[in-house]
Amino acid sequence: MSQHVEKRTHRSHDAGFGGDDVSAAARRLRLEFGGAVHLPGEIGYDTQRQPLHPTIDPRPAMVAEASGTADVRATVVAAREHDLPLAVQATGHGTHVPSDGGILLKTSAMTTVLVDADRRIARVAPGARWGEVIAAAAPFGLAPLAGSAPDVGVTGYTLGGGVGWLARKYGFAADSVLRAEVITADGRLVTASADSHPELFWALRGGGGNFGVVTALEFRLYPVTQVYAGVAYFAIESGAETLVRYREWAAGAPDDISTALLLTRMPDAPQIPESMRGRRVLAIKVMHAGQADEARRLLRPLWASAGPALLDGLRPMSFGQAAMGGTAARHLDLVHELSDPVIDILVKASEQAGTVEIRHWGGAMAHPRPGAGPVGHRTVPFSLIVDAALPGLAAALRPHATGGSFLNFLTDPTKTETAYTADDHRRLREVKRAYDPDNVFRLNHNVPPARPGAAAGTGGRRGVARQRRVEPPGLR
Repeated sequence: MSQHVEKRTHRSHDAGFGGDDVSAAARRLRLEFGGAVHLPGEIGYDTQRQPLHPTIDPRPAMVAEASGTADVRATVVAAREHDLPLAVQATGHGTHVPSDGGILLKTSAMTTVLVDADRRIARVAPGARWGEVIAAAAPFGLAPLAGSAPDVGVTGYTLGGGVGWLARKYGFAADSVLRAEVITADGRLVTASADSHPELFWALRGGGGNFGVVTALEFRLYPVTQVYAGVAYFAIESGAETLVRYREWAAGAPDDISTALLLTRMPDAPQIPESMRGRRVLAIKVMHAGQADEARRLLRPLWASAGPALLDGLRPMSFGQAAMGGTAARHLDLVHELSDPVIDILVKASEQAGTVEIRHWGGAMAHPRPGAGPVGHRTVPFSLIVDAALPGLAAALRPHATGGSFLNFLTDPTKTETAYTADDHRRLREVKRAYDPDNVFRLNHNVPPARPGAAAGTGGRRGVARQRRVEPPGLR
C-alpha cells in the first residue's frame, strides 16, 4: 500500500489535485463528520483557513472542524484514501506551511481540560490553550509548564519542546508528558507512553506533529502558586554593560529563577510612561519560583549594572497573573557564550530591530530524566531572538552560534533538521518510517521518513505493529 500511495502523491504534486478526489472527500466527511466542513466560497471558510499570523495565505480545498476523536480519524482516513494533502491546526500559532489544495483539519473546538490533583496530572484535548489549563490547575495549587501567553495552544507547543518560564526549574514541557493518544497515518488510535509504543512516545516529545494527530495529552503539573515576576525597564545606555554582567551572573543563577534581557523600543502610546515613550530601553524579564526577598537579592548585581530603573514592574503574583509575553522570532540563534563580539553585534542590531532578546536557558532543561525526547541542543545556555530579519545579521553571528535552532521558535520549515542533534534526527526519521512511511503528515516542520533499506531502530512498520499495547491508568 505504501508504494502505491507514494506514487500517487508524486503525481498529484506535479499535476494538481483532482476535483473528483476533493468532491468525494467532502461528500464523505459531511456524511461521517460531527463537526462543520467548509468549502471555498461558503460561510466560515475564509475565517477558518487562516493561521494566527498572516505570514502565509493558505487555500485548502476544504476546512474540517473536528468535534472529537472520531472526526479526526475520519479526516485522516479521507485524506489518505483520496490522496489529498493534510494539514493540522489548532490555534495556528505554529503554522508556517500553507495547506493548499487539500484538507485543513482544525482541532480548535476540542478544548476539554481535566485535572487530577492527587496525581498532579492534567489531561487535555488538542484545542486546549494554556490559559485554560492554568485556570483549571490553580485551585489545587498547581501549575503547568506553560508558554509565555495564555492563548498559546498546549499540544503544538508541547510537541515542539515547549520552553516556558518554569523551564529552568522543571524542564521543557515535552519532558513532562506522560502519555498521548494519537491517530496515526493509517487511521489507528494508539496510546503512546513509556510502556506502549515507546518509540512513538519518544518522538512525540519534541518531534512536532510529524507522527500523527494527538487527540489527548497527559502531563505533569507542579506545586507553584506564587511567583515573583514581571519586567523592569532601564536606560538603553546601560545595555552593553549589563549584558557583560549578565553572562557572568547567569553562570551562577539558581534554577528557581528565569530571566531574559531585551533591548527594545517602547511604543509611542499614551499608556507608556513619558520617560520611555517611543524610546529604546533595556528591559529585564524575571520569573522567580520563590520568595520576593530572595529574588531581589539574586537580582541585585544586574540592577547595580542596569539601574536606576525607569519602571520596576516586578512583584509577587500568582503564576496565572504572570503574563510574560514573548518576542516574535524572525531570527534565532543559540550560543554557548555571550562573548564581547556577540554583545557588540546584538547592540548594533537593536538600533534597527524592534526587539533583541537574550534568554538564559540551562537548569533542568539541560538535565532531563532518562528516556527524554528529542528536544535538541539542551546544554546551550543562551538563545538570541531578533524580531526582524536584518541584512547581514545571520552572517555576523554565524561564527559565534552553534548552528542549531529550537522547533517552537523556528519559522523556516527548511531548517527543521537544525532543531535536533544528528543522532536524534536520524532516530526521528526511523520512527517516521515506521508510523508514517508515506509522509502523510508533511505540511509542518517536516521530518521525512528514512529511506527504505536503512537500518530501522524500531524494527520497521511490522515491528511497531507488534509492540505491546499497555494502557496505564489515567484520567478519563
